[in-house]
Amino acid sequence: MRFNPSHHLVTRYPFARPRHSVLSTNSLSSPTLLLLRCKRQLTMRATEQPSVFQLKVNPLTGQTEWVVVVENQEEEDGPARDVMSHTAYLDMLNDTERNRAYDRAIRKTIRGPCHVLDIGAGTGLLSMMSLRAMSETTSCSQDYPKEGLVTACEAYLPMVKLARKVLRLNGMEDRIQLIHKRSDELQIGFDFPYRADILVSEILDSELLGEGLIPTLQYAHDHLLMPDVQTIPYKATIYGQLIQSTFLWKLHDLHGNETLLSDGLFLAPGGSAEPLSLKRSQHAMHCDTITSHVQMLSEPFKVFDFDFWRRPKDYRDVDLVVKVTSEGKAQAIISWWVLQLDKEGTIFYSTAPKWIKSSYRNPETATEFYGGLQWCNHWKQCVWFIPGSGLSVSADEEIIVQAVHDAVRIHYDVWRKNVPTNQEHLRNTSSGDLNLFVTPERIAILGDKDWRSAMMAVGRQCLQGRSSPLCVVVDDSLPLTVIAASLSSSSRVISLLPGLGVNGLRYLERVAEKNGFSLDQIQVLGKKAKQLTVEDTGEKVDILLAEPFYLANEGMLPWQNLRFWNERTLLAPLLSEKATILPFKGILRGCAMCIPDLWKSRRCLKDIEGFDHSVVNEIMGACGDLPDPHEGPILPYSIWQCGNFEELSEEFILMEFNFTKEIEKVSGKAMVPFSKFGLCHGVVLWMDWVMDPEESIVISTKPGPRPSHWKQGVKLLKHPIQVGNIDRNLDREHSSGVPIVPSLFASSIMLEGFFDPSNGKLDIKIDFVNS
Repeated sequence: MRFNPSHHLVTRYPFARPRHSVLSTNSLSSPTLLLLRCKRQLTMRATEQPSVFQLKVNPLTGQTEWVVVVENQEEEDGPARDVMSHTAYLDMLNDTERNRAYDRAIRKTIRGPCHVLDIGAGTGLLSMMSLRAMSETTSCSQDYPKEGLVTACEAYLPMVKLARKVLRLNGMEDRIQLIHKRSDELQIGFDFPYRADILVSEILDSELLGEGLIPTLQYAHDHLLMPDVQTIPYKATIYGQLIQSTFLWKLHDLHGNETLLSDGLFLAPGGSAEPLSLKRSQHAMHCDTITSHVQMLSEPFKVFDFDFWRRPKDYRDVDLVVKVTSEGKAQAIISWWVLQLDKEGTIFYSTAPKWIKSSYRNPETATEFYGGLQWCNHWKQCVWFIPGSGLSVSADEEIIVQAVHDAVRIHYDVWRKNVPTNQEHLRNTSSGDLNLFVTPERIAILGDKDWRSAMMAVGRQCLQGRSSPLCVVVDDSLPLTVIAASLSSSSRVISLLPGLGVNGLRYLERVAEKNGFSLDQIQVLGKKAKQLTVEDTGEKVDILLAEPFYLANEGMLPWQNLRFWNERTLLAPLLSEKATILPFKGILRGCAMCIPDLWKSRRCLKDIEGFDHSVVNEIMGACGDLPDPHEGPILPYSIWQCGNFEELSEEFILMEFNFTKEIEKVSGKAMVPFSKFGLCHGVVLWMDWVMDPEESIVISTKPGPRPSHWKQGVKLLKHPIQVGNIDRNLDREHSSGVPIVPSLFASSIMLEGFFDPSNGKLDIKIDFVNS
């Protein structure tokens, strides 16, 4: 899913601008005159130097500031680059199947000069495709100016600026009308002279509706499009499939998982209203990577059709009768969509997982079918978790899957056919203001046996032998607060909970009795570490605790959670002489890897279906094929979700961060021989958090061969490098009969790392040593 402000904000109702239809023909003498007047109005507004506010966050301090982005400001090193490099824009534009499908459909649909409206235009790619298709035809309608008209609408100012560069580079700046507005602010007669004959758009997320497809189409059909408009895409169909998966179950049912563990820690004690849970919504995920963890319980079934060529409804619901194909426990619904781009139904694009081989992936009418041949990160499948442990089903049993959609999302409920069910219970599993919603990855971590054992061991170790210690939890870690209070009845716990505040206190009230601690032990301040004073503590702090690593699940780079180190430094005057600091140390580790799919999705853009996009690479954070001296950013990814990957070196340590000291500059070097022959695309970095001075308890966020719940930092190379170690691989390579040319392979990788405590940034330099 891309950055939502690229075309509109879907929660804004009612629409901001007065609604207009086609102007009376009495007001102007010809379409050409009206077009000239609209262009003049746009030119006048262009002199006003549009600007937007961009939020900038310092990951080390948590402080935020609003930075003004203006029309004539260069963005290569600005806040817009920080935002856009973490989105899927670049990945989307590197999706050759998507680009080709749209181009084929546009060429097939546009048969002559007409008015094309492109909503959510992005870089202007679809607009340029439309203009080219129009110029390749010879027929001409008498109702419009003979040159036709392409109008591109884009609301996000940094993207508008990029689009202007792209249009200029391709000689189309004066031939495509680019409007910096939300689509629901467009007005006929003010922005363009007449309704559009053809709508092209790509405002789709993995769920289909999440980027505001329905309200966008509604306004467009009401105010911007001709009654017989042609649309690209023409329609979309959503499909689903019932599955059983213990891996997915652990991503949402913390209470059920705790029941099996029986370790004495109750973070989700159950009851009529669970205090800590997952939002009832769909969650995007690369399901191909969990194929071995999934058992299919039904054939695919069609859920909804969405027609782009006519005004959609805000709400629909349907009860689907689904036949179970094998015995098991229905724990989730995996869904995907198939896009029909042309009216005749010959050009399709699908986000189906690779195990889907039937017409639910490739309709029989298709002559051109796209999607699934290359890994991409901008569209995934979606997972809907069935509440609790799931629904036990038998082969050949029929169950009801109820699907409901509103303007921006789709919900599901599941029950047995002809068996009464408490649907209200299925639909309403939250407890309103008392409920804390967390991510699926966070649920899985809280229920992980090894993680819980390590955290409780840390608690016992730091509390052992202490009488009435003062413990301060500096972050939003509710588990550490519960552990510190429950393991010692004499402990006094101050929990800052700067992000949770009163909601965190309510949670603690809910779980106190089950975990055997008194609320009198705990004081929740709801303030940041820099605001804490001796008046708050009343005494020196004996134990300083934090769980910094869990934030990595929310799109942060692993070392950006060194914010704890900064907060520990701020609190130094409040610490007792023999204060225990936990975590004790952070270790930055890494491994050289072959990650071809990720590298291809982040490579520099050049020619996209005949249109040069090279000017967007810097601001979009391109890595592969980046020209010197530019360096691509380090980006957060869960490696196991990134298609094919293979480790090419042993793990290495690049830097260590000692939290017993105050924050300081840190640098490190590593030289590591390659353990395999292969093509190296980059280095994957992660943090190991040493939780005790004896270094006996370590929680690692490393990638693994099986699905994990952590994100790593990925530094991609400009160009893949052939690597291998002759000494380590000599026998295997000789036995294969493949000749070895040492000069063609890099035998070792050298890395240097530099951590700047003023801004929390980490710079990595990479070099290679030939055999």
